[in-house]
Amino acid sequence: MVDTIVNDMCRQLDEAAIDTAHMVGNSLGGWVALELARRGRAQSVLALSPAGAWRSLRDLRRLLLIFRAGATLGRVNDMANLAARKRARRILLILMAEHADRMTPAQVTAIFEDMAGCAALPEILDGARDNGPIKPVLDVGCRLRIGWGLKDRMLPFMRYGAPMLAAVPDAEFMLIPGVGHVPMIDDPGLIARTILDFIETTDLQLNSR
Repeated sequence: MVDTIVNDMCRQLDEAAIDTAHMVGNSLGGWVALELARRGRAQSVLALSPAGAWRSLRDLRRLLLIFRAGATLGRVNDMANLAARKRARRILLILMAEHADRMTPAQVTAIFEDMAGCAALPEILDGARDNGPIKPVLDVGCRLRIGWGLKDRMLPFMRYGAPMLAAVPDAEFMLIPGVGHVPMIDDPGLIARTILDFIETTDLQLNSR
């Protein structure tokens, strides 16, 4: 399924007459960004807690259970009322963000509705089980950086980040303080600065060659 997403991304880049671009992705998007680098479509990649690596089948089964539980919660009719309470929002999305209580009830409800309505989710989950983790990303010819939230409970670093770094040995690495799996929720300003700094320094390196 990841290959299907990457194929579609390449098609969209072709239609827009974009040969290469700076790629930034979070979770599944981070995995897709790394695969685009493998195909030579990236000037650089900043992957934030990228999905696609795990230490054991037990760790994969844990993820499958989490996402299926989230899709089930998305079908709860009373989600809007449940998400009205700040403490409930934080608990509901504790795996996703450290400060989900900062989101509005409508935003939290939309997240669960999207999970429940995502027709591709079962295929993505089954594909992860059937096709295995990300293949090693080697000699892609562009700058790679992997960032991991110190508060990431969805993909704890030792279980999912360490094997990702082993699969992408040329990547720079940074731990991002105070943020969870979706760091844009917890500290959008910090993540914006992290992205802009990475792209600006990458452009300086490219222009100096």
